[in-house]
This record gives sequence, C-alpha cells and structure tokens, in this order.
Amino acid sequence: MSTRTSSAIVLACLAAACSPEQTANTQVLANVEAVQDQEAADDGLLNCAVGAAATLSRVCSVERQESDRGLVLTVRHPDGGFRRLLVTKDGRGVVAADGALPAQVTLVGANEIEVALGDDIYRLPATVRGAAAK
Repeated sequence: MSTRTSSAIVLACLAAACSPEQTANTQVLANVEAVQDQEAADDGLLNCAVGAAATLSRVCSVERQESDRGLVLTVRHPDGGFRRLLVTKDGRGVVAADGALPAQVTLVGANEIEVALGDDIYRLPATVRGAAAK
C-alpha cells in the first residue's frame, strides 16, 4: 500500500506543478485516488471459488500489467495457482489471456462481473456501459 501512497503523492506534485493543465491533472489525480481508495477498501483481494467444490470467498489477489495486447489481469489463488485474463474493449469484459479454456463472463451486479474458467469462478469489479453507449 505504501507504493500506492507514494504514487499518489508523486501525481499530486505533478498536478500542482502543471498550471496550464491543472484541471485535467486534478481530474486524473481524483480518478487515481478513487481507484486506490477502492483497492485499499478491498485489501487487494477479490471473491473467488477455486475448484468445483469451493464456495466464493475473498481470498484471491489480482495483479495488473499492461502488455502489447492490452491490460492483463493475473488472478492469484491462495494455493499458488493463477489465471490470466485480458481486459477487452469490445464490451465482453475479459477473455482468457492464455490456456485452452474460454472465459464465461456474466454480469452479476451494477459494477461486477463473474468470470468462470473451468471449475474456477472470479468476481471482478467492472464498468458496465448502459444501453445508450453500445
């Protein structure tokens, strides 16, 4: 969490130093802080059920990494296993970034999707576009 705090402080300093674009930078800073606040509230964990007999519990972590294909999420299981998901920009949410199993994505809340890969299930935060945005 200290890395997130350091990043926010650096962004705040940069926003304050750029007077012509201060409004845009302030908005970016506000967005970054909102994401960091949400991540801190979640403790970086998300609900998942790993294996056919498992029930959903907040035990999986997620790492984000930009690649040439886009944003890749690595969801880490408590037992050391993991799955990689590629965030799409076409409204599907995510797809499997590697492996033979396709990701089945279901909307389960206003800002949440459920992703099933084989016997594993993950609940991820999502920005859901309205019908007018399609």
